[in-house]
Amino acid sequence: MVTRGEISLVPIGAFDQCMQDDPSSTVELHLSASLIRMAAEEMGLDPDRATLEPQFCFRDPQVEHIAWALEAEHRAGARSTLLYRESLGLALAVHLLTRYRTTSKARCDDGLSAKQLARVVEWIETHLAHDVSLVRLARVAGVSTSHFRALFKRSMLVPAHEYVIQRRVERARTLLLRGELPASQIALEAGFSHQSHMARCMRRVLGVTPAQVARPRS
Repeated sequence: MVTRGEISLVPIGAFDQCMQDDPSSTVELHLSASLIRMAAEEMGLDPDRATLEPQFCFRDPQVEHIAWALEAEHRAGARSTLLYRESLGLALAVHLLTRYRTTSKARCDDGLSAKQLARVVEWIETHLAHDVSLVRLARVAGVSTSHFRALFKRSMLVPAHEYVIQRRVERARTLLLRGELPASQIALEAGFSHQSHMARCMRRVLGVTPAQVARPRS
């Protein structure tokens, strides 16, 4: 019987040898072939030969951490989830390929060019109030999705999803200081799913609440 924290890596068509004593406590993650290919390209592997060996009832703290993070994002239903889920999914695929198959040496890139970065940053600023995905950002930069994730982080020193959150927090801070809109509307204008989501992100990024930002100074 499977116990908490145990993981099975099951290819399509294979049978999971670990019986589940409580299916309601199980998190199932389905990694698409395209995601595995993207991860392989990012690592400098031949995507046509990037396969994972079946593993049953093993433990891997990093896989467990990512799995629960994805499950938490799914339950939260936040608007920034799309980009964050893509980043987590790609990170999981890279980890699995690194740990559970023989990898070749990854290619090295310097980062996005100044023009590419300017286009991406401008697009993010224009679309903060909407869903932002890695696929769309990569298209704006003119590179593959798998390369964009690594190139953006090399250029900005933070993952794309974290940069978007930081920009949304800054947009919200600016609107709060103006004092022209209620906090609930500011949350939507800045791209957050609701006021509590904005407050949670603002506290994490700035260390203060929206109320503290908006409070008039004497």
